[in-house]
Amino acid sequence: MLIRIVRMTFQPERVADFLALFQASEDYIRAQPGCRHMELWQDADTPHVFCTHSHWDSKEALDAYRRSELFGQVWPATKRLFSVPAQAFSVYPANLPPTVAAVH
Repeated sequence: MLIRIVRMTFQPERVADFLALFQASEDYIRAQPGCRHMELWQDADTPHVFCTHSHWDSKEALDAYRRSELFGQVWPATKRLFSVPAQAFSVYPANLPPTVAAVH
């Protein structure tokens, strides 16, 4: 399993635009082959900072989603709303308990 976290800092006046983009695409992302879990977090102290947190069966599954037509439309639109470039982290968790690894 691969865990992907993307930290995004938006122009405060563009947060509503981002949330609309996210709501329009979240079901599609969750339905992608190999996507086991996906959620959005909002920073409690800095409300224009968000992170997406997703679990993928493999790097190949994540890469396939990143080649999809929707990603090709949504990601450029999202990037235009940033106040600073996004930071992305991909990790392979070690020694996760089976209940955590099986999150859907």
